[in-house]
Amino acid sequence: MAAVAAPPSTFAPQTTRLSAPSITVNIRHTTPAAPVVMTERVMKKNDETLASMWREIQGAGDWADLVEPLHPLLRAEIVRYGELVAATYKAFDLDTCSKRYLNCKYGKARMLEAVGMASAGYDVTRYIYAAPNIAFPGATGLCPSRWMGYVAVASDETARRLGRRDIVVSFRGTVTGSEWVANMMSSLEQARFDPADPRPDVKVESGFLSVYTSDDATCRFTCGSCRNQLLSEVTRLINKYKHEDISITLAGHSMGSSLALLLGYDLAELGLNRDGFGNTLPITVYSFAGPRVGNAGLKNRCDKLGVKVLRVVNVNDPITKLPGIFLNENFLWAKLELPWSCACYTHVGVELALDFFKARDPA
Repeated sequence: MAAVAAPPSTFAPQTTRLSAPSITVNIRHTTPAAPVVMTERVMKKNDETLASMWREIQGAGDWADLVEPLHPLLRAEIVRYGELVAATYKAFDLDTCSKRYLNCKYGKARMLEAVGMASAGYDVTRYIYAAPNIAFPGATGLCPSRWMGYVAVASDETARRLGRRDIVVSFRGTVTGSEWVANMMSSLEQARFDPADPRPDVKVESGFLSVYTSDDATCRFTCGSCRNQLLSEVTRLINKYKHEDISITLAGHSMGSSLALLLGYDLAELGLNRDGFGNTLPITVYSFAGPRVGNAGLKNRCDKLGVKVLRVVNVNDPITKLPGIFLNENFLWAKLELPWSCACYTHVGVELALDFFKARDPA
């Protein structure tokens, strides 16, 4: 995993276990750490369930009082969405002799079952393919699209348990050479997702934008850019369940978390997160080891549109210090609104900092 180190703190970190067979982690606090006990603030009511407080767990209140200490329901949801992201790696075919090389090993109907997640409670509705607009020297054309993840929707039984119909988009991280090249394309570029209001102040990393928006006409599995595939499928599912309570959850690891944030911003900017009654549907991004994606213009716009981002990071991992290792939100000139401040990268959302070097099982 990749992650940004949290700012140094004079307070002792608090140790918390994410799940029974999982890992022990440190949560960095900016206030004195409380003892690890089940206080009334953690378990307010005996009948507290995910269905009764799913909006808070999805970030409606910016996770106030849920991160410090880590609420059991939020902890369980982080693990659950993390497993849905891990499924993309388990299903990704790295066998160079396979006809599905660099694509998914399984069909949509059995993918989750095949990776050991038959009880996940989601139905995969579409696979997502993407590639940056990059041509390597000597190649006959641009890099072909590769399987990037999937769209899934909660089953009826899971929807009852969650308290809403959850639409999930899960992205894997960087694997191919062209994706590594895209990660290094750190110049900022205007997103311009809404043709009617391009908002030139909103800028994102050009490599991530290329992966999200580039179209590969030669892909035999799908047509259209990653962006078009996602907007089409998410809109279709929203329309299908438009008279139910719906949540849109976007989860990704590393580069995949960047695509998740771009999609969340895109949906909100275009106003596509509306149900059949015209109500705004909550958009939540679970970012695992995600790098910075854009500038303060992107952060401010996401905040205004209500796109909620929970960044789960490893404090010892340098990746989320990038891009913008020198020009970022922590430097004085980024806060003074000077002419060059728009060139500073800025993280979006709330950070949950974990120390994986203290994990019992490093794997």
